[in-house]
Amino acid sequence: MQKPINTDEYIAGFPESTQKLLQQIRKAIQKAAPEAEEIISYGIPTFYLKGNLVHFAGYNKHIGFYPGAGGIATFKEQLSAYKGAKGSVQFPLDQPLPLDLVTEIVKFRVQQNLEKAATSQ
Repeated sequence: MQKPINTDEYIAGFPESTQKLLQQIRKAIQKAAPEAEEIISYGIPTFYLKGNLVHFAGYNKHIGFYPGAGGIATFKEQLSAYKGAKGSVQFPLDQPLPLDLVTEIVKFRVQQNLEKAATSQ
């Protein structure tokens, strides 16, 4: 598969049911971080705001959401129902996406990135 050039192209490469979920998570991120720029990084959709904000990706059985280690650690309790790793979480395709939680995490990451950018000037 050729690397996608933008998020629309990336999402279009998945079955329709997965596309719907990817669009849902994309819209939740856009709403929580309207100033963030949408790019493709590491071959997956990425939101960028003074640094990488969050990434998301589609897989056969889940949607991967990558808010980084800080985003995962801060929301560890709320994310405990899902499989995950230090900087990622897996949302199963056969369950509704926790979009309110995604929104909270993205807003937290926006704050983190803005604070980091302010102190590094």
